[in-house]
Amino acid sequence: MSLFFDTFADLIERCAGLLTPLFAGASAAAAIVLFTMAVRLAVHPLSRAAARGQKARTRLAPQLAELRRKHAKNPERLQKAVMELHAKEKVSPFAGCLPSLLQAPAFFLMYHLFSSGRMAGHDLFGASLTGRAADAFGQAGPFGPAGLTYLALFAIVAVTATYTFVRTRRQQAAASPAAPVDPAQPGAGAVMALTRHLPLLSFATLITVAVVPLAAALYVVTSTVWTAVERAFLYRDMPAGALAAPAASA
Repeated sequence: MSLFFDTFADLIERCAGLLTPLFAGASAAAAIVLFTMAVRLAVHPLSRAAARGQKARTRLAPQLAELRRKHAKNPERLQKAVMELHAKEKVSPFAGCLPSLLQAPAFFLMYHLFSSGRMAGHDLFGASLTGRAADAFGQAGPFGPAGLTYLALFAIVAVTATYTFVRTRRQQAAASPAAPVDPAQPGAGAVMALTRHLPLLSFATLITVAVVPLAAALYVVTSTVWTAVERAFLYRDMPAGALAAPAASA
């Protein structure tokens, strides 16, 4: 495992060296952003497949609603009927989770590499890539060079999260009549509570950015912005109300 981390650290160092003429002291941070974009580009085909699956599930929403009505008193039969419908239409209910799951190893790699101190000495506008928000604010307050770096990241995340929150609430409001949840069904209360609070998860990225090393925070911020832009592109031909809530980014 140590050899694996050393190899990855060497890769980031080499990439930062190539970027130094363009980004000077922020070359390591730029290398992390490019690495994140490379990871997201690699899983983009899966995101496209997930979008196709979401569009298919939207198309099947009336049939799913009819199955729920027909088998409301028989959960096992309902589950079987839904699986049969998905198989017939070649729709995977888990396709939307794959892009996020495949990004997780890259995030944890970045987190452990920089939290271990192996990349000490690199910074972004005075904020150490191995440090955290508390360290940056403790140097010269929130308006010092390091503090302003984090304030800028928080602002980017807040804008992206607000956009995702508003978009998701509109989607839920428009989709509710087409696929209502029967309160009498087992677990319906938990489903309704999760659906109601799911849009708030878009703001959880603010907490992540605040507590992880700056290098990992850069990965999260870049991936979050990529997700928002990617979904706007992939679902541009669909009404906003027809989309499901986006999965959280790694």
